[in-house]
Amino acid sequence: MRQLLKRILMQCDKISLEYLEDNLDILCIAIPELKDEVGFSQNNPWHIYDVWRHTEAALTYSNHDLETRIALLLHDIGKPHCYQDDGNIRHFKGHAQKSAEMVPKILERMGFIEREIDTIVWLVANHSTTIDVSKINKYNLEKYKKLLHIQYCDCKAYNPEKTEEVITKLDVTKAQIDKIEKSFKEERNER
Repeated sequence: MRQLLKRILMQCDKISLEYLEDNLDILCIAIPELKDEVGFSQNNPWHIYDVWRHTEAALTYSNHDLETRIALLLHDIGKPHCYQDDGNIRHFKGHAQKSAEMVPKILERMGFIEREIDTIVWLVANHSTTIDVSKINKYNLEKYKKLLHIQYCDCKAYNPEKTEEVITKLDVTKAQIDKIEKSFKEERNER
């Protein structure tokens, strides 16, 4: 199953909505939990799509990296299992944690190794958390860069009226991460 998922997600450099729709049945056979996302309304001003369409849209912005694409595929898988309706608005408090709880079982079933699972779980658990750049070091820099990319992809799949505010915040974080990365490179070159 791991190879099947890899083949689907890595077939092309840029994933299109049509491509994902064409492969939805196969994805739902490999990961039956995805069926719960299809048609599940988010009914929230931050979102214009149901959970599955949002996931598809986020994937269309992804770079050609397997862990990133799997994290995006699974980042909201817990939403149908942890929503709260407040009048006409639906909230998903704790959805990142719920999704992260579901991911290990899914990936173990598919034959992923522990290191891959740990990374993807961390990315899913933190996909909607503001990045604390003080926690970045030369050993985890690449993981944080991947998380930032996932946050950009997720944001670009929001309601377009809401994306600018979030993109501005992500740009600030990106500038901080770029500065940290530059300092690590300079430090390495001084040795």
